Amino acid sequence: MRHPLIRPGTSSSSNLLDLIKETYMEESHDIVIVGGGICGLATALALHRKGIASLVLEKSETLRVDGGSIGVHVNGWRVLEQLGIAAELRETANLVTAFHDVWQEEEKSTLTPVRKELRWLKRKDLLETMAKNVPAGAIRLGCHITAIHPSDPGAVLTTPGGSIIRAKVLIGCDGSNSVVAKYLGLSPAKSTPRTFLRGFTRYPHGHPFGDHFLRLRGKRFFVGRSPITDTLVSFFVACHIPSADACHLLHAGDTRDMRATRHSVVQKLEGQCPAEIVEMVQNSDPESLNVVTKVWYRPPWQVAFASFRKGTVTVAGDAMHAMGSYIGQGGSAALEDALVLARSLARAAAGSGGGRDDEPCERTMIVGAATAIGGYVRERRLRVARLSLEAFVVGELLRAKSLATKLACLGILALLGTKALGHTNYDCGRL
Repeated sequence: MRHPLIRPGTSSSSNLLDLIKETYMEESHDIVIVGGGICGLATALALHRKGIASLVLEKSETLRVDGGSIGVHVNGWRVLEQLGIAAELRETANLVTAFHDVWQEEEKSTLTPVRKELRWLKRKDLLETMAKNVPAGAIRLGCHITAIHPSDPGAVLTTPGGSIIRAKVLIGCDGSNSVVAKYLGLSPAKSTPRTFLRGFTRYPHGHPFGDHFLRLRGKRFFVGRSPITDTLVSFFVACHIPSADACHLLHAGDTRDMRATRHSVVQKLEGQCPAEIVEMVQNSDPESLNVVTKVWYRPPWQVAFASFRKGTVTVAGDAMHAMGSYIGQGGSAALEDALVLARSLARAAAGSGGGRDDEPCERTMIVGAATAIGGYVRERRLRVARLSLEAFVVGELLRAKSLATKLACLGILALLGTKALGHTNYDCGRL
């Protein structure tokens, strides 16, 4: 859909951008969110709850509901309460009451109670619930941003078809390969190779696993199994074999035939782990299966010192602090980002006064938005830097070969309270 041409005001854009503006049609929005994943939709919903409109741009043609399940700890549920969707989501996910860790080679197991709320949600349920609670038309699917140009205020976005979208406030919730983070000058997120298969298995007559999250460590595999409902479990199987052939086989299965991938994983597990695990993978839903070959993260020192703001442009979620799945806080931390950012912008909007056509008041609003985003970055930095450090050290511990490195990692994690899940008992406040 073409929109009437809106002439820009004073801009620091290049001559090339000025030429583009003369050639193509342009639209303008107060707040644009790039990325329609968990963080992007949560930010849009949080803003909507505060009476602030926004536009979410998602490059996929549909909501990206793949990716299996997501563990949401008590800090995430506190945010979902503020967003007004916690009660509905709790109906789709049972409580998890303990972590059951098993070290097969050592013939050792532990049971660690979960003292606060923890539930595994289907990513699909979370995204669809948030999406249906934002206004119609607030999510634009199939909109891929190819470039971002500076503007005063905000930024100007261009698409492959030449469409131009002016954003007075731009929020990048577009993941570890974020185009907004690149615009801000952030270094690309790093990755480590880690191949694992994940999916869902249904038990029509009920599964026998209770309400414990199992983490089974074998010599050449790591299996995680979490109950979602009485009849549905989520699982992952990590491949620890440093074999190009094994990784190639999983890559091929990911794109050609997930049933073949499932079969290859079952073959690796047979005779190596309990029959119930083999049966779980064998009976999994092929359509739910996907293969991950890399874990993306930002080093904690980058999170601690990087510039996450340029005027009224900022980032949130994985675009700000990708940390892999090592401590299970990526999703909940993204929810926290959404709440804090929306709250900061709402305060700025409340303090700007005036109407939409009042230019001096609009300038006040933009200055207030820049200040609000600066406050958001300051408020979040210490929290996400600590989470990033914790996740980074856990990852290093898993990869460590020397005893000294392992002891150093364990010492840091003890100081951070990782075993006691201290990072989960966090409250980012009211919306």
